[in-house]
Amino acid sequence: MSTNYIKTMKDLEASTYGGRGGIGGNSLLKSAGVVMGLHTGHGGTESPQGTAATGIGSLYNLVYGKKVWSMLNQEVNALAMLPKRPYTSSGWRIMTDRPSGGSGSKFATINSGAGTGTGDIGGSAPRIDNLGGVVENARLGTELKSMAPSYTTLFTSPKTVAHMFEFSELALEMAKIDDGVGDLRALIREDMGKHHAEVQNKMLLLPLEDYDQTDGSSVIDVTANYTSLMKVVSSSKEIEAMEDASLLDTGASTTGGIINQLVTLYGNTDRQLVNNAFNESFMDSQIDFGDSYGASDARPLTLTILNGMLRELRENGGSPKVILTGYDTIQHLGDLLQSQERFLDRKEIIPTHGGVRGVKGTEVGFRVATYYDIPLIPCKDMPKTGNGSNKLSDMLILDTDHLWLSVMKPTQYFEDGIDNGNPFGVGNLGNQAMYRTIAETGCSFFKGQGKITNLTSA
Repeated sequence: MSTNYIKTMKDLEASTYGGRGGIGGNSLLKSAGVVMGLHTGHGGTESPQGTAATGIGSLYNLVYGKKVWSMLNQEVNALAMLPKRPYTSSGWRIMTDRPSGGSGSKFATINSGAGTGTGDIGGSAPRIDNLGGVVENARLGTELKSMAPSYTTLFTSPKTVAHMFEFSELALEMAKIDDGVGDLRALIREDMGKHHAEVQNKMLLLPLEDYDQTDGSSVIDVTANYTSLMKVVSSSKEIEAMEDASLLDTGASTTGGIINQLVTLYGNTDRQLVNNAFNESFMDSQIDFGDSYGASDARPLTLTILNGMLRELRENGGSPKVILTGYDTIQHLGDLLQSQERFLDRKEIIPTHGGVRGVKGTEVGFRVATYYDIPLIPCKDMPKTGNGSNKLSDMLILDTDHLWLSVMKPTQYFEDGIDNGNPFGVGNLGNQAMYRTIAETGCSFFKGQGKITNLTSA
């Protein structure tokens, strides 16, 4: 009784083809005078066994298959996470100041005995006895004065993102024979479609510093791209701190193309320079970068920093829906929570937001894949802002009720050429194809968006 065991691919081939160790008994290769297992000979280290003439190696070739395996991470989580809205108007109206009490997150008042002025009703900081309570039969215009909110308008220009590619007629036909990939058109269409999406994802996470670049004497204009979330979720104070730390190329008093790219957002220049310093604006988001962006000022991420940001956003009236950050920051946050584990409950959570899946939660007392039930969505292209080493990816804490991608034309695929009976349209014996999307980011509430930067792991 045989006691042979199948432990390797050679054993399996020997059992299947009636030989041992891949040698002998392979009827599939006998016609070529070659007796060899399919698992052997690919490296040329073993000679075929049999009686065939010299040079028979050309009869037994490598087979690559039709599948093309990507070696790249092409996730598009930032793009997929943003809500998509039809582009139905070029802009929107914004209330920038209350009728009374200023534009801050809290209603501003002054004490009537502080000696700081009358603090009339309707002012940015009314006196506490001028909040709206009036005497009986109050006189209009003196004891009861009119007031009104302040408004402004913002607008967007749709951005066109397009990627074209081509393939010759001969390449299309050759791919169908020999060891080709088969339908070359379908293969390239799929890979270019992934690339088209990945590029849009990269635009949405473009670092703020990239809006401040020159090539010799000319300005690198990135305004044809989607407006980056890093620019939408920014503040005048952050831009000034980055300039002071030489993270930007412009001087503090520079005007013109570069500085306009930095401070102009949705047609508004409220972040523009005032007395050689940046002006605090209603467009400022909640930004935590620490004391400054100096080389020694990066901070380790702590739960206090993150909790403080969430509290401030809610005080501003925001409702955080998702946290975008890098895999390194998510891992660091998991380490923080693991060290404070209290085994009250065990849950396995894989959060989703807008169809985007987050990372799997660790089976501990805390939900590592969510933080206070806010999904943590990893983004491979998330920037790392600040000086120094051991930097962690920035964190975007977003209220997607007020942040969206305004789509004028959804992604479309176009193709023409010789296979369509029109070689004259593309000007060569082949086909040309293109993906095109027309859209732009939009935001209607900046103080409800947050960003934590200048982080280090230690």
